[in-house]
Amino acid sequence: MTKWNFIFGHCVATSYNLHFNINSDFIISFNGKLYNAKELRQTLEENGFLFETNDDTEILLKSYIYYGKDVVKHLNGIFAFVIWDTEKEELFMARDHFGVKPFFYTIKNDSFIFGSEIKAILEYPGVETILDSQGISELFGIGPAHTPGITVFKDIFELKPAHFAVLNHSGLHIERYWKLESKQHVDNLEQTCDNVENLLKDSINRQLVTDKPLCTFLSGGLDSSIITKFASEYCKENNLPILNTYSIDYVDNDKNFVKSDFQPNSDNYYINLMLNNLKTNHHPIIIDTPELADYLEDAMIARDMPGMADIDSSLLLFCKYVSPNSTVALTGECADEIFGGYPWFFREDALKSGTFPWSIAISERQTLLNPVISEKVDLQNYINYRYNESLQQVEILDSDSQETAEKRKISHLTLNWFMQTLLDRSDKMAMYNGVELRVPFCDYRLAEYVWNIPWEMKALNGREKGLLRYISRKFLPAEIVDRKKSPYPKTHNPTYLAKVKSMLSDIMANKNAPINNLLNRDFILDILNTDAKSFTRPWFGQLMTGPQLMAYLCQVNMWLEKYNPRIEL
Repeated sequence: MTKWNFIFGHCVATSYNLHFNINSDFIISFNGKLYNAKELRQTLEENGFLFETNDDTEILLKSYIYYGKDVVKHLNGIFAFVIWDTEKEELFMARDHFGVKPFFYTIKNDSFIFGSEIKAILEYPGVETILDSQGISELFGIGPAHTPGITVFKDIFELKPAHFAVLNHSGLHIERYWKLESKQHVDNLEQTCDNVENLLKDSINRQLVTDKPLCTFLSGGLDSSIITKFASEYCKENNLPILNTYSIDYVDNDKNFVKSDFQPNSDNYYINLMLNNLKTNHHPIIIDTPELADYLEDAMIARDMPGMADIDSSLLLFCKYVSPNSTVALTGECADEIFGGYPWFFREDALKSGTFPWSIAISERQTLLNPVISEKVDLQNYINYRYNESLQQVEILDSDSQETAEKRKISHLTLNWFMQTLLDRSDKMAMYNGVELRVPFCDYRLAEYVWNIPWEMKALNGREKGLLRYISRKFLPAEIVDRKKSPYPKTHNPTYLAKVKSMLSDIMANKNAPINNLLNRDFILDILNTDAKSFTRPWFGQLMTGPQLMAYLCQVNMWLEKYNPRIEL
């Protein structure tokens, strides 16, 4: 049997000495928010529990004492927590259904070290940053996504979403407590619309409960407009102050906007349309090119790895400017994953790509590796393994149409890989600035229901998010409902390309820059010489082309300098 030491990294532990005929003390460390705290507390009070505070932490701990390990089946919220039972000498830990809140850990010399950030774990003496073949494959084959449960660093892991774990003298035991289950959908269109609307409205209303300054992010797209519409009504119905809304744009973006399949129109016209409709207290945030580039390192540090370049740094800056006035924000994140909104749900080339459809530039990724490393690390094989491993988890029903079965597969990949990456980005860029982002579309009850809606109904009228559009016609302007999906905005200012090209050129001018040990110097120089025009396909997702690729390479070098991983092949 092992006598464990427990090291809390970047978190706060609260000790409760409970006097409810319980002969043990408990220590809890909790990161997150419970959206059903009111119901949990009512149940506990009906069963004899007394409360000293109104805090979610006390409700969570006493829920664990009441329900035991089944507590996770009674929680609705975003959470990562641990509870130490001093009598049993046992540590219980859990993470929310979709992994909105992070949880990392490692084991070193009989010490269990955990935290909400990898950098916190690295503070423990003897924990090394080692990049082995799997780590390189994760970083450059899968990245900026990652395989659930592992990180780019050897022997540093994450607790998977929808999992709990128990650590005691017999070892570490991990168990899944929830997953999307395939069931036959029996509701007709009218019933389906009513259920989706009710679930969504309930999720939004629950997530509006806070004693902190609140806002919504409003892009003028369908998803953020739905959130803002319901939130604005909630504020009026409950005699709360006028809702604050925020939008992001970039200097001269209207002048330089370039239409594409992934970004067909800019946001400003639609934002104004919603503002005229709702009369919120709106705050436009305008970011300039130098800021975007200057905060690439902060964004990398927030993630603990190279990420989505200025797609990350722009959100980090957005939250920085929001945080003085609002520290809780509701966003439309996850609607595209839940309701089928991305182009790859409809494009045959993506559906038949045989790989993750948001990351199809596999040969370019392989070429980017230093030739010596490329001989030892086969990204294609690793990606294929993770892709097929994930697809094996999809449950197809005999009653599913061929199209629904196909879309279950792509939905599973999108929910478990792409959405996780965006949730990771949202939480880390926001929390870096002390802002808590809430994602009502990510409510597990809504996801459970929508998962089983047949694709023909989900993509009603052949549109992306067709069902959601159909439901929204009752309460949103037609132009918002019919607007083609447009992702989180990026800068189109040509000065940004010049800026990141200059940054990358300065890095490559130093032949001792650590990026040369890991990546293909000649290939990067070719990218610089062509302004990355060969990368018309996004490196990842929908936006990472040209300037974003150069910015990403700058982040890679920054990461290598700061984290100094030892390459072990």
